[in-house]
Amino acid sequence: MTAPSPGERIAAALRRSPLHVDPSLESALPAARRRRVLDELGRQPRPTFVVLVPIIAGGTWQEPEQLAAVVQSRLGRPGVFITLGKYAGDLNARLLPDDLTDDRGMEVRHAALAVSLDPAFRKATLADRLDRTLELLRTGKGEEEYRRQSAALRERSRSRSATARPESAAGGEGGGAGGDGDGAGALGAALGGAAVAAAAVGGLLLWQHRRMAAPVRAQRTAGDALLLERTVFATADRATRDELRAQASAEVIAFGELLDRTDVPGTDPVVRDLLARALDAYSAAGRVLDDARGIPDLAGVLVLVDQGRDALASAGSLAAGGPGIPPEPLCFFNPLHGDAAVRLTWRPPGTRRSLRVRACRDCARAAKDRGTPRYLLDDRGDRPVPYFEAAPETSVWAATGYGQLRSDLIERVLRGDHARRRPR
Repeated sequence: MTAPSPGERIAAALRRSPLHVDPSLESALPAARRRRVLDELGRQPRPTFVVLVPIIAGGTWQEPEQLAAVVQSRLGRPGVFITLGKYAGDLNARLLPDDLTDDRGMEVRHAALAVSLDPAFRKATLADRLDRTLELLRTGKGEEEYRRQSAALRERSRSRSATARPESAAGGEGGGAGGDGDGAGALGAALGGAAVAAAAVGGLLLWQHRRMAAPVRAQRTAGDALLLERTVFATADRATRDELRAQASAEVIAFGELLDRTDVPGTDPVVRDLLARALDAYSAAGRVLDDARGIPDLAGVLVLVDQGRDALASAGSLAAGGPGIPPEPLCFFNPLHGDAAVRLTWRPPGTRRSLRVRACRDCARAAKDRGTPRYLLDDRGDRPVPYFEAAPETSVWAATGYGQLRSDLIERVLRGDHARRRPR
């Protein structure tokens, strides 16, 4: 007799109880809290199942959506399925099998997302996050709370813009990056890892006609109206830290408002994935803005907004029957330069390994002439260094090249990598 699959085992457990907790997570939900969750599940307006098992890349369950869909199909019952999210501490909620085919599916998703956006739950336990998610689902206030938290994030961004102090100018002309030595340690570590995944969908908001530099963007499509204006980059590269913070805040606000008013049908799985990526990018940009301590972080906010807008624009174009909008990265050496119009092979100083990167025309020309591109500097250590020479374990920007070396920048930020600090 064939042994039951993992999905079948979980479904069998859910037929006995709507709460299933993997043994490895039992300490996160003690017996008393389980009774509380079961009581709450009994009060839900629609059948609701909680499945707490690890979501691990390369493991049995690699995506929350995969887990929920498999378990629901094996269980054979419609309902709300709550699982762990892709990022530490987050929860994922899905209405299956309907999901995004009607407004109820999005309302269920937003109930869990509202808890992720709420600063009060940023360091909360899994049990507390689960209690709050179930409360929002029971009361039907998930959508209302999601909009409230989104508005609060935008208000925090405005407040930061209004109260930020004048600070030092952004970036430099290369500092000590052109010399010998063993710089680019972060790049070396990045190159030593797994092969770079396929590039993630790119961005939208403020910067200066970046798309016009790329031939593939010459023909405007339905989705281009959602792309980030490139004028932002014309000023961002010359901005002081205070001005850049205000600019980043304005872009997060504008992106949130765009998400609120954009109505894209989410029946196609590819479109749904792009919409989810846009929401993830918005959440990631807000988190980085809240925690930003310097120019590299603020540049990262703009990169994340750009990636989110590209995802939203591509979703809009596909939903309208048009083509997907290819992502276009920003300058590897300094994202504040705007569009990466040139592909080049570049060897970091002091290394023997080469990278295939994309850069703005000026930086590409300098690199090809064996000169010094205008690197974005990270000044949080003992001395300013090109951002990509920072230790990858303390700089998500160095570890990913702002998304050019790794395609999982958004995911890394949402799991908290941006908050890992180097000692001052």
